[in-house]
Amino acid sequence: MAIRVPPCPHCEQLQTQLAELQARLTELERQLAQARKNSSTSSKPPSSDMVKPPKPAAAGQGPRRHGGQPGHPRHDRLAFPPEAVTLREHRLACCPDCGHSLQEAQTAPHVLQQVDIPQQPLRIEEHRGLASWCPQCRQVYYAPLPAPVVAGGLLGPRLTALVAFLKGVCHASYSTIRKFLRDVVGVILSRGQLAKVIAKVSQALADTHAELEQNLAEQPQLNVDETGHKDSGARWWTWCFRAAQYTVFHLDRSRGSGVLLEVLGADFRGVLGCDYFSAYRKYMRECGIVVQFCLAHLIRDVKFLLTLPDAATQAYGQRLREALRGLFAVIHQRDYLSTADFAAALAAARQRVLAEATEEVPASGPAHNLAQRFRRHGEAYFQFITTPGVEPTNNLAEQAIRFVVIDRHITQGTRGETGRHWCERIWTVMASCAQQGRSVWDFLCTAIEAHFHGSQAPSLLPIPP
Repeated sequence: MAIRVPPCPHCEQLQTQLAELQARLTELERQLAQARKNSSTSSKPPSSDMVKPPKPAAAGQGPRRHGGQPGHPRHDRLAFPPEAVTLREHRLACCPDCGHSLQEAQTAPHVLQQVDIPQQPLRIEEHRGLASWCPQCRQVYYAPLPAPVVAGGLLGPRLTALVAFLKGVCHASYSTIRKFLRDVVGVILSRGQLAKVIAKVSQALADTHAELEQNLAEQPQLNVDETGHKDSGARWWTWCFRAAQYTVFHLDRSRGSGVLLEVLGADFRGVLGCDYFSAYRKYMRECGIVVQFCLAHLIRDVKFLLTLPDAATQAYGQRLREALRGLFAVIHQRDYLSTADFAAALAAARQRVLAEATEEVPASGPAHNLAQRFRRHGEAYFQFITTPGVEPTNNLAEQAIRFVVIDRHITQGTRGETGRHWCERIWTVMASCAQQGRSVWDFLCTAIEAHFHGSQAPSLLPIPP
């Protein structure tokens, strides 16, 4: 006869406490993994990583010496053309060893070209409207000054462009520009006067910026990203729209899909490269937009799964990570495969990623959310396979927006509508000129000259072939 042992109340209490402690430990481990997120396991910017461990040195390699490295070709500066230099010849009066007189040799001279700026780089012009007396009207009349001179005011077009270049390209403050003009150029201007000059340049760039912004909706591919902006302490957003040959910046109080509707419209029919932010998903859902979600952001989310304590979640993340590695391995073989073989390999790699993402999904929240993402928007990660010219990542927009982040840290934002317009216009000019291989300085000079003469602003739209 079996003897039934009554349950021990004390043991049941201990088991209950153990279960609660295990659940608590799992939750704390999850919170710890969440707190340890960095730029490699999430969409956080690299600047948010407070402490970065140094990169491990390659095996068998010591620190590299400074300067040119072995195996790299030597780069020498090209000489200035003869028409650009002022020639100064230096001759010996006698032999430096014996003092004998010298004859001219047929050997090429020793040449050193030196560049300097004049002690006073300013050219100051005084324009006078001479007075004339009309005996019929018995009144004095003054000759009108040239319209470009009146529009420029105190500063001419090139000095105006210099102020804009220092402010925009060099991220200089008004105080720094004032010191540079006073000590180097030799002209004293107040900070208020400099602010008026920048507002004038902003007006000169207005039509150029508006033309590019209106053209965005016609582009076949666009990469979009956004970052924070401070205006008088209030939170604004800098939106970056990067096309193939130009970039447009747009400052807005909102980070929502309404900005996309305002800039691109509901009928945009290109492919939008972006991250998985909710504004892009809403724009995609409500307007039927074709989207290429960033695979680099996806990889970071997958790497986060590997930091979680649950073994099943880690295994799921590892399987998905290996599938994504296989996909990028195929992408890197593009130049070595035929068109048909490359397309077949991409399709197979895509199918493997989708299978690993949606099958045998563990019950943890992060794994479940990632699987749901693939079930809803999995195809949006692979538009680059069927659409030529579309990039699998959003790196183009992220690269274009980096110098804006640098400017934000240096200038601490803007203080009103004039400053916001200046930022989005000068950033657009800088990024677009870089894409097109054009000089920002030359473009500023041309735009300011056109504005002072009342003529059409120069365009940054690419010239059709």
